[in-house]
Amino acid sequence: MDSTVVDTREGSCPIGDAKIKVDCRGKTCPVPLVEVRKALKRTSPGEIIEVVGTHTPSKKEIPMAVEALGSTLLSVEGSDTDWKIRIRR
Repeated sequence: MDSTVVDTREGSCPIGDAKIKVDCRGKTCPVPLVEVRKALKRTSPGEIIEVVGTHTPSKKEIPMAVEALGSTLLSVEGSDTDWKIRIRR
């Protein structure tokens, strides 16, 4: 997997604006992953999706699924219980 190293000390990922934003805060498995898969289907190649959530296992599962689905993980930010994941389709 190719990865991009991003300096997030300023608080956000500087890699483009998200075309679709998915808010999964308060949702547990499998909802966050299902919502990410739906968002990937709605976007075109090269577009960016931003996912925010609070479910700790989803913070680990979504990046693994992104690679398996053939998309690119741009960044994972935040704590285990308040995170943001950016994906390029």
